Amino acid sequence: MIHRPLFLLFCLIALIGATPVRAQLPPAVTQALQAAQIPVGSVAVIVQAVDSGTSLIAHNAAAAMNPASVMKLLTTYAALDLLGPAYTWQTVALADNVAVNGVLEGNLYLRGSGDPRFAIEHLWLLLRQLRVRGIERINGDIVLDRSIFAPVDFDPAAFDNKPQRPYNVGPNGLLLDFQSLRFTLQPQDGQPRVLLESPSAGLFVDNRLRSTTGACGSDWKDRITLAVIPDGHRQRLEIQGSYASQCGERTLNLAPLSADAHAAGLILSLWQELGGRLGGRVRAGATPSAALPLARHESPPLADAVRDINKYSNNVMARQVFLTLGNSGAPASAERATRRIGEWLASRGLDFPELVVDNGSGLSRSERISAGSMNRLLLDAWKSPVMPEFIASMPLAGVDGTMKKRLNGAPATGRAHIKTGTLNGVRTAAGYALDARGRRYALSFFINDPRAQGGAAAMDALLNWLAEKQ
Repeated sequence: MIHRPLFLLFCLIALIGATPVRAQLPPAVTQALQAAQIPVGSVAVIVQAVDSGTSLIAHNAAAAMNPASVMKLLTTYAALDLLGPAYTWQTVALADNVAVNGVLEGNLYLRGSGDPRFAIEHLWLLLRQLRVRGIERINGDIVLDRSIFAPVDFDPAAFDNKPQRPYNVGPNGLLLDFQSLRFTLQPQDGQPRVLLESPSAGLFVDNRLRSTTGACGSDWKDRITLAVIPDGHRQRLEIQGSYASQCGERTLNLAPLSADAHAAGLILSLWQELGGRLGGRVRAGATPSAALPLARHESPPLADAVRDINKYSNNVMARQVFLTLGNSGAPASAERATRRIGEWLASRGLDFPELVVDNGSGLSRSERISAGSMNRLLLDAWKSPVMPEFIASMPLAGVDGTMKKRLNGAPATGRAHIKTGTLNGVRTAAGYALDARGRRYALSFFINDPRAQGGAAAMDALLNWLAEKQ
């Protein structure tokens, strides 16, 4: 039998533990949530000093939620720890034969390694190596070897029905210049001018844009449509829609071409600019085991790629890095990458039973992790040898990346490294912040609610509250 005073003490402890979670959040945060009509039940917040074993704030921290792009922190930390910050990708040019008198009989093979940032200048340098080595004409085909990644049936329209947006480009073992075309739009009387900045042999731009008056608007890209239409031996890229003169000069990146068509147009254009000739065509295929290596391009280190991924929330690069984690002895796949991340978490004593990983970028409706698990990941990273590279990869509040235009001149400016995430119905933030005395905290703030887009003010309020905390 429990003694009555002791029983009352237990009841009091239970009541204290059941204090409404609203009281755990700073008043400025709850006020911002109320102003945005976001219920606290749709919010998860956890804040913990990196040198403490207990949380300063813990609200709804165990709930499995969609993290949006904050999931990139899991992918990039795992990559830095498993592969090392100095890891690089190798893109190699190989051939069936040695060139004789400037002529290469047989095929040239471009074998990819999943490089997340093999841009146009890197491809140009690789092709120039071939010209410097005396190759002028390739009598066979240029074969694109993407076999480092397992084949996947990828639908670029599946996520948001915007298949031409660069963030919807699928994973590719030989990703060339993000599989996107860069346009410059310039207003002028009658019809806007469209400049195709990306070289693409056989692609003709048919400009049918109309000039309009009025404000540019944040949705100016949505008023432009592209259609690829076969036209004899070339492809016609028909650009329709409207462009407001008040937009001024703008850059537009879109991915209207298939991976094969984009690669063929880019490679042929650069090869011809370098004075090279091709007897065959550009096509996908595999590299024979007996092929002879001729030239190679080594990527910048992984730490540089991680910085681009987290600072600017690059989804395509995140997917490439995620799949690279699954490339140990066999073509990489999402299943293999997910398994490796799970084994890595277990080896570090991190148990995230609610974790669901899809593509590692957060551009997913199915990915799940709790704010508490994300914060434990951040606390673990703080003690890791790759901590400096990891933290430096995150946007600095009010200074750069996706946080450049937030918290300018606020108490938290320059005092928080924060990765943000945004999807319809999802707004998230996670990272590290300093209080007024220089103590560092790991924090995670997730909102999953139809009104989530109005939650930025609440997140900023938390960062400012922490920056002023004595």
